[in-house]
Amino acid sequence: MGELLRELADVRAIRAGLAADPDHAIRRADIGRALRLRREVDAFERRWSKHRTDQPMGPAFSWNQLERQLADLVDTPVKQAMARELVSATRKMARFKPPEMILREILCLSWALLDESFHPEPGEGSAEMT
Repeated sequence: MGELLRELADVRAIRAGLAADPDHAIRRADIGRALRLRREVDAFERRWSKHRTDQPMGPAFSWNQLERQLADLVDTPVKQAMARELVSATRKMARFKPPEMILREILCLSWALLDESFHPEPGEGSAEMT
């Protein structure tokens, strides 16, 4: 709950600051997002031990292959579009996160897209995700 309140306070501060100094407000928002990401990664690494390099690795695949397979598994054009955007957002943030954290995110987005009770409206997934 505290994180949500901090984020709302940041949004209010950004909106107020945009009128006075838009560049400063944008930099502040970027720093806030980077700090939240760092906290997420730190929390993940505390929960899950480091990967042992003596264990066999899974097969390698491309982001395009992941996107193609997710889009093929879903049942509506809206979910296909969402699959593309979700994979794109995950790919953009992957360089900042440990591989196991990305694996977890891929599993979560797969679960969400394949949820038969999830029926997004056209245009819901069209906003850029960061």
